[in-house]
Amino acid sequence: MESTDDGRYVVIDGRRWRATDPEIPEEAAARLRKALMAARRDVGAALRADRDPAPARARVQAAKVALGERGTPWWEQSPDERRERWERGLRDLEA
Repeated sequence: MESTDDGRYVVIDGRRWRATDPEIPEEAAARLRKALMAARRDVGAALRADRDPAPARARVQAAKVALGERGTPWWEQSPDERRERWERGLRDLEA
C-alpha cells in the first residue's frame, strides 16, 4: 500500500483514501477496525436478507469517523479533539 508524502492519504488502485489518524493508540485503533469490519459484515448480511442496511451503515460511518477517515480531517483537529473523536467512537460502537 502506498501513502502520500504527507501521510494523510493512502493510495489503493490509483485512488486516494484518507488515512487513519496515526495518533490513535494501536489498541484503540484495533478495536475500532474490529467494529468497522463487523459493521461491514452486517451491511452485507442485511442486504442478503432483504433487510434495511441503514443501522449497519450508520455503524460503518461512526467507525470511519472515529478512525479519522471521514468527517473533519484529523490534521485539522487539535490533539484533544482527536482523542475525543476516537474515544467517543469507542464508547458509541462498544455500547
